[in-house]
Amino acid sequence: MDFRTVIDFPRQPGYLDHRQHILLLGSCFVENIGGWLQQRKFDVDINPFGTLYNPESIARNWERIATGEPLTGDNLFFQNGLWHSYDHHSRFSQSDKTAMLSVINDRIQKAHDRLQETGRIIITWGSAYVYRLKATGEVVANCHKQPAAQFDRSLLSVGAIVSRWREIIRTIESHMPRCRLLFTVSPIRHLSDGAHGNQISKATLLLAIEQLQQEFGICDYFPSYEIMLDDLRDYRFYDTDMAHPSATAVNYISEILAEAYLTPESQTIASQWYKLHSALCHRPLNPDSGSYKNFLQNTLGKIIDFQQTYPYINVSAEIADLKTRINSL
Repeated sequence: MDFRTVIDFPRQPGYLDHRQHILLLGSCFVENIGGWLQQRKFDVDINPFGTLYNPESIARNWERIATGEPLTGDNLFFQNGLWHSYDHHSRFSQSDKTAMLSVINDRIQKAHDRLQETGRIIITWGSAYVYRLKATGEVVANCHKQPAAQFDRSLLSVGAIVSRWREIIRTIESHMPRCRLLFTVSPIRHLSDGAHGNQISKATLLLAIEQLQQEFGICDYFPSYEIMLDDLRDYRFYDTDMAHPSATAVNYISEILAEAYLTPESQTIASQWYKLHSALCHRPLNPDSGSYKNFLQNTLGKIIDFQQTYPYINVSAEIADLKTRINSL
């Protein structure tokens, strides 16, 4: 007897590879996936604008990455002692306007400069609900805790999402012929929309992705939403807020992603590097001990061996860091 629903998922070994540059855009779940990949030495760029939830805001920010167009002071506003951008997550907010613009624009330029190397774009949509600033009518990615009276809330239609993304995908097909888009719908429950509203929102996103897949051969879908709701299907797989997946759930979904899309070589690399990553993160009780210095030297040797085995993976930063730490003892 089988007491769980096993979700069928597409298997395309080599779809994700350590030789690719991968851009990830969207909700905090895409940051979970991106963090998992990063810890296994994939070349990733995670959310250059910070966490984004709705397809319109992700589209706007993708277009800025594609053009490399910088923000100006006119794109910022001052609230509660900080400068903010409606297109950015609050982690970019700062008290110094010039410093904030510098950080934001450096981040945009970095993402823009690597577009021609980008082989995969992973996009996670979280909600089809959007907030429009009444003063301008523009959709904002983040309200930055301003009064609700300043915004109008509405649900994007399937047609509006598809129309918006159709032009983006056509541009990617024309200018980035080696690139494919992997869409997911975030399994995070947006309970502020209400239980019914959350389901309507997720259904809207799923229908839009389905239509884009039918229209464009470069669009793929990974069922993280279905795995969470139907395979795991238990509150023990949620965090304490009962809305976000727990660390166990994130790892489970990420491992299914790896099983679906990695070659055996990439799976080996991911496993080997995660052990090295854990060693690099290790902090001893006595950092001045001889045994800790031996541990660092041993780790350095393993990373140098890793570099020789996989010369296309950049580990120069880790080698430099280890040498600095060893020399300081």
